[in-house]
Amino acid sequence: MLWTYILLIYSCTCFPFPKGIFAANVSTVQLLKDPETLVSENGNYKLGFFSPPNSKNRYLGIWYNNVSPTYYVWVANRNNPLTDSSGVLIVSEEGDVQVTNGNKDVLWSLNLTRAAQNTTRSIKLLNSGDLNVLDHEIHDSSDNGTVLWRSFDYPTDSLLPNMKIAMNEIDLQRLYAWKSASDPSVGRYSLGLDSSNHPQMVIWDGNRRHYRSGPWNGNVFLGMRYADPTADYADTYIQKDDTGDGVKLVYTGATNLTFSHYAFNYNGSLSEVCWDSGSKSWTTLYQDPIDECDFYGKCGAFGACNSGRAPICRCLKGFVPKNAGEWSRGNWTSGCVRNTPLQCGIKGRDQDGFLLLGTVKLPDLEEWLSVLNQNDCRNQCLQNCSCLAYAYDAGAGCMYWSKELIDIQEFTSGGINLYLRLASSELRNKKRKKEIIIATSVILGTSLITLFIVFLWLWSSRRKEKEAKRKHILETIKYNNDKTDPKTKCEELPFFEFGILVDATLNFNISNKLGQGGFGQVYKGKFKDGQEIAVKRLSAASGQGLEEFRNEVIVISRLQHMNLVKLIGFCVEGEEKLLVYEYMPNKSLSAFLFDPTKREILDWRKRLLIIEGICRGLIYLHRDSRLRIIHRDLKASNILLDEELNPKISDFGMARIFKHGQDRDETRRVVGTYGYMAPEYAMEGHFSEKSDVYSFGVLLLEIVSGRRNSSFWFEEESLTLVGYVWKLWIEGEALSIIDPTISDPNYTEEIKRSIQVGLLCVQEGVKERPSTSTVMSMLSSDIDSLPRPKQPGFYRRLNVTDDGSSQHQSSGGNNMSITALSAR
Repeated sequence: MLWTYILLIYSCTCFPFPKGIFAANVSTVQLLKDPETLVSENGNYKLGFFSPPNSKNRYLGIWYNNVSPTYYVWVANRNNPLTDSSGVLIVSEEGDVQVTNGNKDVLWSLNLTRAAQNTTRSIKLLNSGDLNVLDHEIHDSSDNGTVLWRSFDYPTDSLLPNMKIAMNEIDLQRLYAWKSASDPSVGRYSLGLDSSNHPQMVIWDGNRRHYRSGPWNGNVFLGMRYADPTADYADTYIQKDDTGDGVKLVYTGATNLTFSHYAFNYNGSLSEVCWDSGSKSWTTLYQDPIDECDFYGKCGAFGACNSGRAPICRCLKGFVPKNAGEWSRGNWTSGCVRNTPLQCGIKGRDQDGFLLLGTVKLPDLEEWLSVLNQNDCRNQCLQNCSCLAYAYDAGAGCMYWSKELIDIQEFTSGGINLYLRLASSELRNKKRKKEIIIATSVILGTSLITLFIVFLWLWSSRRKEKEAKRKHILETIKYNNDKTDPKTKCEELPFFEFGILVDATLNFNISNKLGQGGFGQVYKGKFKDGQEIAVKRLSAASGQGLEEFRNEVIVISRLQHMNLVKLIGFCVEGEEKLLVYEYMPNKSLSAFLFDPTKREILDWRKRLLIIEGICRGLIYLHRDSRLRIIHRDLKASNILLDEELNPKISDFGMARIFKHGQDRDETRRVVGTYGYMAPEYAMEGHFSEKSDVYSFGVLLLEIVSGRRNSSFWFEEESLTLVGYVWKLWIEGEALSIIDPTISDPNYTEEIKRSIQVGLLCVQEGVKERPSTSTVMSMLSSDIDSLPRPKQPGFYRRLNVTDDGSSQHQSSGGNNMSITALSAR
């Protein structure tokens, strides 16, 4: 062996490598030395030593070449880092491949045995990103080598195309997430396959289930959000293990994309990300879990979770909360219990039946029956008194449950049907209700025919009245006819014909859709002269009438500031009401701040500039504009970013104009977004400049932490993000909330000061909160000593929907502003 290594060294001296190794094969005792790198033949992947963000430790790993930001897809010495740049990858005298430091301490090894006589050992980085260790015959030039070890068999936290996760009697492979964004060591979360009747992906938090995908049916995991059971999901599938006694999860990669992989993030979420060669950025194709309903067993046994309602948990039909007190407080983990016992096996009683629950994520821990069709599946369950529910899928077959039904989730689309076993009395109640509904419908139908003629007459007369009113309001907007208060006259704005906006947006094509919310949808458009625009199309159900629309146009047209979105024009035609804004190519702040890949673009300096820009916009609204405006719906999704990431406050549908000398106002109709509304506004309808300051404080804490307040949940004490930051502040641990991607010792004091300013803004007492101009002085350090924050308002979680807007008094419409933005 020693002679072999001498030959290797001699051959390398004849053909010396440059300082950065670019060949795909290396055959020497010292294979790789920091900072040398090894690049695959196609130039896509690179092997070398690296340091994670905000860390000086060094690790041997594989990452994408010439792509930024960098994704590290495999790490060798993840639990045993180098503390300096002395790392070397070697073949030891015993033939083992090892990572050593300057003291020759072994930090990582493959535990390989000595190579055979007349063979040499080398490594090769394949075009797939797979690192291979091979043995070659020295005297056989045609020998491609025997593979002894490959990194694809030992994944860390990522799955590249053609990688597999195996599950059999011998091996149960898992992905292990990093401990943090700057620490690749094994963290608290792991991902693998579950060994139930039908394989499913499971994410564990330690030994506790955190998320599961639902069973595999041959095409798709049945519990994945919006999954179509009949679709062909070519990028991920399950196949039989080579040994025949197990299965493998195989990832083939996204079609027609240069790079794609599954990334298991340190926060316990699984994402499929791909490289967009056009925009030169990473895009997230899929991510789970994404909301509270995705967390395992959120609603306990016999409970169903639906993130689109409030509260998100409900008991299944025929069940009631096991602990009504805890349930009312938003702690649903105790689940539900049956209201009426099943009658199976009791003579003289009516037979049990089944209630259909459509489009759901099936419960966990299913059992399997070999039957021919759904009817046989039903009969088998009915004859088995321990069978509590069943489901039938063409791919997965007959599944039934004899234990508690846990982890049920209701989808708006996708999922499959679950048939829940209930006592006949429960089903009769439902049947009786249906009969009453049918009878009532017949009576109402007859009455409606009688009323129809009257309605036509009223509709015709009111239509004429409405059209006359519309024309009057249109003329008021277009020609600035407000004579009662010259200060509120509308600037001359272009009036666009509806057809022009239809052409600009390609008939409001779904591919041009930028976002949606309670007030309608926003579409990207382009005029014939090439000018790009954003068109806000108000929905008929938004509750915003012509008078309110007129008010919004007047408000925005009077505002001119670099940190406010610019209104270009408007359109009123029939029932259509549209606003035309300047187009913001970077979408909203939330699209960057809460995206696991894009958030890295926002370093601390950029985030501070965004914070200051938002504050300047508020100062203009509150103090410097011709009108004094209270926004009432300040949040990350309403902050748009231009090409240079400058912030612009948008969405003035809920804004209120204050008169000269007016400091506050009140309303019986509270509209806004839970989690961002000040306590006095949400509970009593009182709003002022300090209400916007509260919302700004929440937004500031989101920017510093990189966490969304509306979906944050500290389960131990039911704390919101605001409450959690307050808890850390009083414990002297406020810096631990900082987003790891912006953690930098050079800015620690500056960030800590921003956290303190955020807490001052969210104080429960209105008078305790600073004004927007004072906030600006605090941020710019014009005020040296900041006051100590007092307890914030709404620091504990309320039972409301995630990021859902609300109103206290029903007005026949949804007053939620636009909160969903999607990049195309």
